Amino acid sequence: MDLLQDKKDLPSCSRFIVWSEFIELTGTTPERVFELIEIGWLEPVRTAENILLFQQRDVYKLRKLERICMDFEIDTLSGSIIIDLLERVDSLEKRVRMLSSLY
Repeated sequence: MDLLQDKKDLPSCSRFIVWSEFIELTGTTPERVFELIEIGWLEPVRTAENILLFQQRDVYKLRKLERICMDFEIDTLSGSIIIDLLERVDSLEKRVRMLSSLY
């Protein structure tokens, strides 16, 4: 017996995470998430039903922010700037490696 006879009945895989799961995965408070949304650091997708959906990379990004803020005892805004700069450095390093491989 084939359990996957009718694939249209299966739920589709999504790259989005709902609010409650996001809060659970990040271990942060709803207040902090709203603060990060307000400053534009997190940009969840909003559905027609006004449900916020986050991407998996947002979980990693927010956990990294939490760790940096705690380790260095800095506020959320300062931590978000550090994370953004670290991502920029990483992107530029990848670009340099790619360009170096061309020569």
